[in-house]
Amino acid sequence: MNIALIYGGRSGEHEISLISASSILRGMSKDDKIVLIGIDKDGKWYLQDDSEKERVCSDNSATLSIKANTSKMVTVIPGAAKDSLAVNGKSLEIDVVFPALHGTYGEDGRIQGLLDMADIPYVGCTTMASAVTMDKEKTKMIWQSVGLPVVPYVCIKKSTLLNSVVFDEVVKATIEELGLPLFVKPCCAGSSNGASKANNQKELNYALMQAFQWDDKVLIEKAINAREIECSVTGNSVTFPSDSETEEVVAYIPGEIVPNHTFYDFDAKYNDPNGAALQIPANLSENDLEKIRKTACAAYKSLDATGLSRVDFFIDKDSGAVYLNEINTLPGFTSISMFPKMCEAAGLQFPELIKLLLDEAVQLYNAKKSLITSR
Repeated sequence: MNIALIYGGRSGEHEISLISASSILRGMSKDDKIVLIGIDKDGKWYLQDDSEKERVCSDNSATLSIKANTSKMVTVIPGAAKDSLAVNGKSLEIDVVFPALHGTYGEDGRIQGLLDMADIPYVGCTTMASAVTMDKEKTKMIWQSVGLPVVPYVCIKKSTLLNSVVFDEVVKATIEELGLPLFVKPCCAGSSNGASKANNQKELNYALMQAFQWDDKVLIEKAINAREIECSVTGNSVTFPSDSETEEVVAYIPGEIVPNHTFYDFDAKYNDPNGAALQIPANLSENDLEKIRKTACAAYKSLDATGLSRVDFFIDKDSGAVYLNEINTLPGFTSISMFPKMCEAAGLQFPELIKLLLDEAVQLYNAKKSLITSR
């Protein structure tokens, strides 16, 4: 099988993508032909030399880089299927794409829509599910509509900033409704970029200004004295046939994040090796672990998710209440990332996980191809 591993991208998570892609590359079968495509921070696609693949595969600590060679810029040809990705007019003959991309322009439906137009299989959620789940407000609205529990929240749009009186009133009303402290997050950014905790109105105003640098919509959530639980899910919730184990929706062993920072922020996730302790399985009863798994599957299915996702939860330390936090449709694959670790704890080793995701991508593509698109 010829696989295009695409990484980098126009995203605040560009560097994390390089690390994830490096791990994925080392986990791929040596029987497959791997083509590396790096996207620089301006969004330009470049075919990488085979020497880059050899360098990273021979050193477990090595991280992929992107060489911007203008003679190897990649073009996308809509509708050309296997021949959709080309360099200088020559097809790369790709069977399936693994987009190891996080955040905007990678996890938000943009590249998924492009690959749909190109008519080529790809790992992960569909265009619609990727776009919806990137928006934390819309995700919460869908979960609420099917009766799944979410943390109380308020969403503020940048247009509110146009009138200082209205802005002050909205901030005051939010504090009255949710109380303090509060968490502030950009609606459509990942890896806790632009996220912070506010303990008073002054800090809330500052946190909102910081978050609005990342997005035009900002989520304000009630701060809960919470344990952070995560659960990996794979499968095709839309067309899963009863005879296909590859596409069955499966929730793996839940794990727990124990941050050593104020909360599980970007530094705790990626920069500080002691930023958080990872406990798999989470220190919960079997009944509670099963409740997390079932809720994760329900959350996944309600969004028509396919491929893979990491579903994140809060458990209130005071009341024991369980809340859905968010869903990540292209979670990290770094050496300390929870998604592959939770799969491994359930017996699905990293190389088998990568193969499962690739096989699932092809099966989902074949299911779509069977649909009638014209008369």
